[in-house]
Amino acid sequence: MSRFLNIAAYKFVPLEQRKQLRRELRVACEAAELRGTLLLSREGINMFIAGKEEPLRHFLELLTNKPQFAGLEVKESWSDHQPFSRMLVRLKAEIIAMGIDGIDPRNRPSPKLSAVELKSWLDEGRDITLLDVRNDYEVGVGTFTGARAIGLDHFRNFPAAVSTLPKELCNKPIVMFCTGGIRCEKAGPYMEQQGFQDIYQLDGGILKYFEDCGGAHYEGDCFVFDKRVALDPNLRQSGLALCFVCQAILTAEDQASPDYVINRSCPHCLREREQARQQPTIEARTLAIQAATKPLPGSIPYDNVRPIRVPERLAGMELLACVKDLFPQMGETYWLDEFRAGRMRLGAKVVDGNVIAKAGQRYSHWFPLTVEPDVNADIKVIFEDASLVVVDKPAPLPMHPCGRFNRNSLIWILRDALEMPCLRPVHRLDANTTGVAIFAKTKAVAVEMQRQFDAKRVLKTYLAQCHGIPNEERFTCTAPLTRIASVAGSREIDVREPGDLDIGDHEAGEKSLECETHFVRLRQANHDTAIVQAHPITGRTNQIRLHLWHLGHPIVGDPTYLPGGKLGEIQTLDVPSATRTPMRLHAWQVEFKHPQTRMPIRLTAPEPSWLTMAQVESDK
Repeated sequence: MSRFLNIAAYKFVPLEQRKQLRRELRVACEAAELRGTLLLSREGINMFIAGKEEPLRHFLELLTNKPQFAGLEVKESWSDHQPFSRMLVRLKAEIIAMGIDGIDPRNRPSPKLSAVELKSWLDEGRDITLLDVRNDYEVGVGTFTGARAIGLDHFRNFPAAVSTLPKELCNKPIVMFCTGGIRCEKAGPYMEQQGFQDIYQLDGGILKYFEDCGGAHYEGDCFVFDKRVALDPNLRQSGLALCFVCQAILTAEDQASPDYVINRSCPHCLREREQARQQPTIEARTLAIQAATKPLPGSIPYDNVRPIRVPERLAGMELLACVKDLFPQMGETYWLDEFRAGRMRLGAKVVDGNVIAKAGQRYSHWFPLTVEPDVNADIKVIFEDASLVVVDKPAPLPMHPCGRFNRNSLIWILRDALEMPCLRPVHRLDANTTGVAIFAKTKAVAVEMQRQFDAKRVLKTYLAQCHGIPNEERFTCTAPLTRIASVAGSREIDVREPGDLDIGDHEAGEKSLECETHFVRLRQANHDTAIVQAHPITGRTNQIRLHLWHLGHPIVGDPTYLPGGKLGEIQTLDVPSATRTPMRLHAWQVEFKHPQTRMPIRLTAPEPSWLTMAQVESDK
């Protein structure tokens, strides 16, 4: 039987010319017939790949001969089959995403504790806290005896989870651990920034502990992100399996159940389906939303708290200067008043503008007795099953908390009204856009839906009323968009020439965001407007609005992209108004493969009232 060598490795090191490096490594991986994932970012490399031993070791030799990867530490294990389906070599903003600036594992790491030393501490019964920084479903497969799970569904939520830890842990020794050590590289320095004084990270993670110490003080197996599902303390594939349909981890008992049919169902699937059959009707869901929005949740005064994170570039500055830099539109007088009123805090402590800010610190900006502007909460559920909730979104209504809106947002209202705190949006609509909005009930469903959106396998159809009559029945726009919002806070068409690029643009390799939208002119609405159908191939912010504006046919009622190539005033952006002429853009249909059944599904929102009005106008 053929054996496959599996390796996991990472290194925090500055990487330049990453696009060229990506091309070189992708060719080398293909030549060696390797599979897995290799990530490159400004902060370093992270990889977990597998292949036949000789070509894989040849690839590692090629890699470690490069000066930036010299000394790369590799963790090895073996399998009797290829655990990965394909080879991916990707450029990423972070090799392990936490979304916090100012974390520098290369120059400012937390102390590392070897596997052998940790075992010695555990043998001695030392008074330490073992902190598992992995996701909850990983913890469920196995962890150290007595370890404390931090409670995560995604590592990006680590900072929020840290804020819930008891303050008495700040002065006690904590040994954190994860699968291979890379998450702890960022978790440790972050906890030190938050005031934890005695932090250690298990060097090499659980896999290195298994290699050096076996299963002592550990219960269960270690989850791995490939087809092996989990490894036992001997670094052999465990008996666990993964359900192809619902992504549940299956024990031997689950696999022995008559409900387990490979690639079709498992006991967890069937329980979810039974729960789906018992779930409230669509009518009942809509009534629940109506009850939860009368009055609007943001209309009742409450203390709103907004986090302000200090980026590395502002470290060492006074806090007043930091917030002026981060929010220049507010002005110095505003911030001085906020500091005097005691509305800026670090933890529970009120701070003034003279405090020196540190990179990665999270301050709280308190807004007492907040009352949010009114929104349109006429939300109707159009589809629900065990995986998805789909609604017909009204306007004006933001999908996410933003600007002056927090509780008066679609996601807040749905989570509260449907009692689904883990509901996740899988795409985005502007506050003034109506129509189909899709939400996932679980992380696995959200990930699968995102894969389909990223791979452009989701067919989206919008209806719009635009100024002017397009000359052609069918037309396409591929004008690129700027990566950074304009001064008015909106995206713009990128009209720069190659000579306009700065050094940073050249290093990034792309000057703009590629965009593609197909349009069909359906009919003339009146003497100077038309109804068009839009099919966005890419999914950029404001894409349809910008492309029609660029073509000289801005959308009727658009508060930002106005006729004549003009932009709306700054204060009109992101602030829906109940008195404003509605923007005539409607997400009419979305087609994709159901994330669990894999069957095609088409979801349609009723046509908006303005479409009927436009038809009446055209008949006059």
